[in-house]
Amino acid sequence: MAISVKDVEHVALLARLELSDEEKNMYTEQLNTILGYMEKLKELDTAGVPPTAHVLPIHNVLREDVERPSMDREKVLQNAPYREDGQFRVPKIV
Repeated sequence: MAISVKDVEHVALLARLELSDEEKNMYTEQLNTILGYMEKLKELDTAGVPPTAHVLPIHNVLREDVERPSMDREKVLQNAPYREDGQFRVPKIV
């Protein structure tokens, strides 16, 4: 599949870009070069390669979620400018 100047003009229109004729030809060549590399990649035998989202093995680096006691409610609310029924009181946002 090859990209034509008309395709580049269409994408430029969608992106609201003004391109000169020289830029249209340059982008057409560049996109066709990229598609050529993609065609070359289709020649590779990937039957034994498992699908992956990242090239390096990444493991969850977050700690385990462990239940712990929280701070005392009165200590948390001691500097609150407004509180009501043991909770922070904030302005109503609509």
